[in-house]
Amino acid sequence: MIGRRDGTASLAATAAAFALLLVLMPALAPVFAHFFPGIVPPVFRLESFPRLLLAHAEIVASASLAATAAALALGIFVTRPMGRDFRAMVETVAAIGQSTPPVAVLALAVPVLGYGARPTFVALALYGFLPIVANVIAGLEGVPAALREAGRGMGLSPLQILCKVELPLAAPVILAGVRTSVVINIGTATIGSTVGAITLGTPIIDGLVGNKLPYVIQGAVVVGFFAILTDLVFERIDRRLRAYAQTAE
Repeated sequence: MIGRRDGTASLAATAAAFALLLVLMPALAPVFAHFFPGIVPPVFRLESFPRLLLAHAEIVASASLAATAAALALGIFVTRPMGRDFRAMVETVAAIGQSTPPVAVLALAVPVLGYGARPTFVALALYGFLPIVANVIAGLEGVPAALREAGRGMGLSPLQILCKVELPLAAPVILAGVRTSVVINIGTATIGSTVGAITLGTPIIDGLVGNKLPYVIQGAVVVGFFAILTDLVFERIDRRLRAYAQTAE
């Protein structure tokens, strides 16, 4: 019952299925050969799927960390008295980054950064910034004023109030923005393979270029599993943060 309530069972089952899929993908060659007899080899073999996953996860994680760090810094700044005048500018820049297609960012970044993971990192960091900064601002502004006043009454400094009161209470809202950003970027990162980055989009792009539908299916299924598993991990973290926030209140 406990495992069902906190999502442990579904998380463990999804993780196990994902691991089996990665390891046993070559063993599915006869299945794909049956449905796609003209494709040789029937399973993508230029890179192993575990290696593609690690490279994909590295790009998404680094871009998400950069976006989160920038969003936290700017979100905190524009919710302080000294930074409120810059809020509209930050929100405008974030909206531009979100509305600009990652493909366009890649096209602009490649001449400067070259081919590979670097332009993909830039595109993902820009694309993932808006959901996080919007939730940082919303989370901090949603902290009840009475709790801030209580902190001041206890003799806490503004920095202590931020670290001990505001950020812990705003954490579930901030995490929701990070969760949205990361899950979106797991899918978006596949386009990085168009500029030479090694990602789970590599078999998809190779399949599209070479008219090999099985490769597209294999890459898409693995990306989908990766996004679902990541979302389940964030869901479990979110439950714990919300329980902590309710205790703090």
